[in-house]
Amino acid sequence: MDDRQRYDRATAALEPPFAIVDLAALRANAADLVRRAAGKPIRVASKSIRSRAVLERVLATEGFQGIMAFTLPEALWLVEQGFTDVLVAYPTVDRAALRRLTEDPRAAREIAITIDSAEHLDFLTELGPKHEIRICLDIDAGFLAFGGRFRAGALRSPVRTPDEAADLAADIAKRPGLRLVGLLAYEAQIAGVGDNPQGNAAFARVVRVMQARSQRELILRRGRIVNAVRHFADLEFVNGGGTGSVEKTVREKAVTEVAAGSGLFHPRLFDHYRSFTGRPAALFALPVVRRPGPDCVTVLGGGYIASGSPGASRLPQPYLPAGLRFSPDEGAGEVQTPLIGQPAQDLAIGDRVWFRHAKSGELCERFDTLHLVDGEEIVERAPTYRGEGQTFL
Repeated sequence: MDDRQRYDRATAALEPPFAIVDLAALRANAADLVRRAAGKPIRVASKSIRSRAVLERVLATEGFQGIMAFTLPEALWLVEQGFTDVLVAYPTVDRAALRRLTEDPRAAREIAITIDSAEHLDFLTELGPKHEIRICLDIDAGFLAFGGRFRAGALRSPVRTPDEAADLAADIAKRPGLRLVGLLAYEAQIAGVGDNPQGNAAFARVVRVMQARSQRELILRRGRIVNAVRHFADLEFVNGGGTGSVEKTVREKAVTEVAAGSGLFHPRLFDHYRSFTGRPAALFALPVVRRPGPDCVTVLGGGYIASGSPGASRLPQPYLPAGLRFSPDEGAGEVQTPLIGQPAQDLAIGDRVWFRHAKSGELCERFDTLHLVDGEEIVERAPTYRGEGQTFL
């Protein structure tokens, strides 16, 4: 029995649209991430999961430890639900959430928040924290070339050099109520850019050269930054990497843990890497509601566009049956999506088309439940953050 038949059979009692997670694929992806991490713990990026029940399953797997959250309100909620060791990977200026953090000893003990400037420190100091705030310093891990005229990587922290990091670490050490416990450096140009893009061999070579040079530069710079910061703080963790760079990042002695999340669901943006091949684990089903022509069907909804630079790579992928594609004039629509191709000839009104999202956890902002499929049956209905009434962004 192929996957399409299995998914159709498992979800026969459901009315689409709905979303599923294939637990066999999830387990296989988790095991592969652990293999690639080579003994270093993996901190789960919650933005790529956005379901408390699925987070619990992943963290019960040996090799995973701690959560990388995306907002402080999310982190506070997760701690209230019993999670521990939560790093908020993005700076916060949410005064209400910060007050909750500083007034709750358990939250203050379990959560670390990220900063990258003295302005962030001023903001925190003005709160007059009742309980010590655990701080993580975010470092720019981007790659610069040609005297800075070329840059690859996310525009995150302004802190780039060992001296800049040391100055900020010294500033933290002087401020009552703040303690530096960790360092974060995310190499997006390696972890989030596939080194095997299809259809453009020349571009693939450019990506690989850039990534190799970036990795060499970052190994030295990140190590020097960690050494410089340790003069002012006893770091509990140094976090780096992401799904696309796990086996590369763990080679660095300075890195104590890696982050990963997208690799668990394996959305379509992670199809083009040479070092690993994941299994699509998170899918959504849409019903066929029209047949405009012999090789065209229309499904309900479908315009679940991923964040990032606009383009075709941000569209969901018509996955099963294989061979369907978007109409170039309409793409993925708000309330209906035409799909064309030979497989449309065999689809009837009421049949399902299975899609993959371009990114990972953003799918959960569209659905309140993830139906967890094992074999040919649904074994659990796992609420997403949205399904539990939580919308953090």
